[in-house]
Amino acid sequence: MVIFPNAKINIGLNVVERRADGYHNLETVFYPIQIKDALEIVLSDELRFTSSGNAIPGNANDNLCLKAYHLIKKDHDLPPVNIHLHKNIPIGAGLGGGSADAGFFIKLLNEVCEIGLSTEAMENYARQLGADCAFFIGNKPVFAFGKGDWFEKIELNLSAYHLVLVMPPVHVSTAEAYSGVRPAPSIHDLKLAIKRPVEEWKDLIKNDFERSVFQHHPKIKVVKEALYQHGAIYAAMSGSGASVFGIFSKKPNLQELEKANQVFYAV
Repeated sequence: MVIFPNAKINIGLNVVERRADGYHNLETVFYPIQIKDALEIVLSDELRFTSSGNAIPGNANDNLCLKAYHLIKKDHDLPPVNIHLHKNIPIGAGLGGGSADAGFFIKLLNEVCEIGLSTEAMENYARQLGADCAFFIGNKPVFAFGKGDWFEKIELNLSAYHLVLVMPPVHVSTAEAYSGVRPAPSIHDLKLAIKRPVEEWKDLIKNDFERSVFQHHPKIKVVKEALYQHGAIYAAMSGSGASVFGIFSKKPNLQELEKANQVFYAV
């Protein structure tokens, strides 16, 4: 059985405070976008994981899909499965690609193996794998808080706009992004700001990682500025980067950006 995990963008990201456990409390809006991987699970005689498409760094045994399998197997009698992941979502882009794969894997495993997990149970497993994994269980726009793993549903529909995502040839580690941030409450309430017209977001919604990330990686700043120059109503870096998205009222011509970057028209 095959499923297609989709990416997400962060619309606004406020790093509010550092927690006693070493993590940070965040405020952000997760919005699913149509850039997708492909994930297949087949019942097998042994547990196996393979991948294709974009190269996945690190040890394959550390993949979140395998970690999810072993986590659930502690509580349920699972048969061996053959897992294949075709990776299309850019890696290290702030798009939650690995988290999407883990969240969708839990949902697919629940169906293939007829485990009978509730949505709440699947979210609880996902939270143990990563901060934003649980989002992909519901996979609908939410205001996220805590470590980014607790949610409030919001009404947000950008289908009337053209959403473009640009991935420059830059890698930003999460540790690097956090090292340049000074946690503090935001001046503007993100839950109220997101309800305002998109045309007003530029003055109300920010990503706290941009200031320091742009200093170390000016190519990302150039991409954001280029999206505004090409008519974006709102543009921002997603998560801790390095991808930047732009929201347009009509499909833009971004041939110049396409020469040096990956460009996805995620309408």
